[in-house]
Amino acid sequence: MVKRTLGRSNIAVGTLALGGNVFGWTIDEKTSFQILDAFVDSGLNLIDTANMYSTWVSGHQGGESETIIGRWLQASGKRDKVILATKVGLPMGDGSQGLKREYLLRAVDESLQRLQTDRIDLYQSHQDDLETPLEETLAAYEVLIKQGKIRAIGASNYKADRLQLAMEISAREKLPAYICLQPEYNLYDRQDFEEHLRPICEQYELGVIGYYSLAAGFLSGKYRSTADLGKSARGAGIGTKYLNERGFRILAALDELAAAHQTSPAVIALAWLIHQPAVTAPIASATSLEQLQDLVRATQLSLSPNDLETLDQASAS
Repeated sequence: MVKRTLGRSNIAVGTLALGGNVFGWTIDEKTSFQILDAFVDSGLNLIDTANMYSTWVSGHQGGESETIIGRWLQASGKRDKVILATKVGLPMGDGSQGLKREYLLRAVDESLQRLQTDRIDLYQSHQDDLETPLEETLAAYEVLIKQGKIRAIGASNYKADRLQLAMEISAREKLPAYICLQPEYNLYDRQDFEEHLRPICEQYELGVIGYYSLAAGFLSGKYRSTADLGKSARGAGIGTKYLNERGFRILAALDELAAAHQTSPAVIALAWLIHQPAVTAPIASATSLEQLQDLVRATQLSLSPNDLETLDQASAS
């Protein structure tokens, strides 16, 4: 399996990351274990989660996904085969949030305990915290790196100006620098990343592990009308955002190429991301072994320049 270096780090990852948001939400622990095993056995290694997954579920406090991954790590003995990424900063069930030093030093220990490991390979700021100086956050990460609790840091959901400033502060103050960005990026949601964030990622050689790679499932072809939105728990979050002329144009192009390559629209959509020079590994989640096997095929599919042009034209604003 092809590996790519994550930014300027010494961390090598496969070309597809497994999203842990569904663990303990739309799939139970047993199914989560099966998907994690199959993902690693396929030769891939980057698993992405967050401490707040899945606070949106009634009765959950956050940490459910990390807890399941931790139990799997202990049961499988595969810790050394994975690159473990988690995030911190968004509200937990008890209201804890943000990127202040005191909270980060506590939150990382809580994540390590749930994950049942002594280190987190990639610790990411889940969202920019405008109330905390960037210097304070980066200095706290420096402590955690020196303690061996985390290997590298990443940013998620940062605006371009704040990401640029964070990188400048790291250089000026000789503090740890973000090695990657986790933005929303897919065939439909392109403009913000490509116009504002990608130039900064290229300037600082940041890795990119985008989320919503399938636009919450829309690019799989599962949702083609408002009647389809009730097909899954994620459908409600789509609303009518993608159900428009441009969205249907993208689906038509995906359908065309899926037929030509004898695969699914989801595989084509992920393969397009993998072929983007700025992207290290798109993140996608799976709720069944069949779905995971389909997603893994994207890492093995070669799209021609004509294929890529077809998708670029269909998804043009």
